[in-house]
Amino acid sequence: MKKWTLIMALFLSSFLTAQKWESNWSDAAALAKQKNQNVVLVFSGSDWCAPCIKLDKSIWQSSEFQDYAKDHWTMLRADFPRKKANQLPEEQKNKNAQLAEKYNKNGYFPLVLVLDPSGNILGQTGFKNISVKEYIALLKSFEG
Repeated sequence: MKKWTLIMALFLSSFLTAQKWESNWSDAAALAKQKNQNVVLVFSGSDWCAPCIKLDKSIWQSSEFQDYAKDHWTMLRADFPRKKANQLPEEQKNKNAQLAEKYNKNGYFPLVLVLDPSGNILGQTGFKNISVKEYIALLKSFEG
């Protein structure tokens, strides 16, 4: 019984610390303006792009990044999965395609952009084999 309680506590705590990702530019921009933050827009191929998967596991899922990001950035993900089981609703595919048309015309994956709430690009990067602390510093460097 104690083991079950511990497992449930760990499971629930993962939801509390999970990164909050927006999936719509309008919502992300409004939230960023409200919180006086910039937007980190991530173009990802979550089920086929090896560097995207590495970036997710090493940076986005880390508690260090999540703790920093929740108070400093509004996170927006434009995902482009390929496997049939992971397909997004048509409305979300269209929103992601619109973001790609504006910000990722060359189709780079992963592509990470720091945008101001008006949608102006402050800086961009992709996967880097660096520590979470270094990645945070890199994204912060785009903000001036």
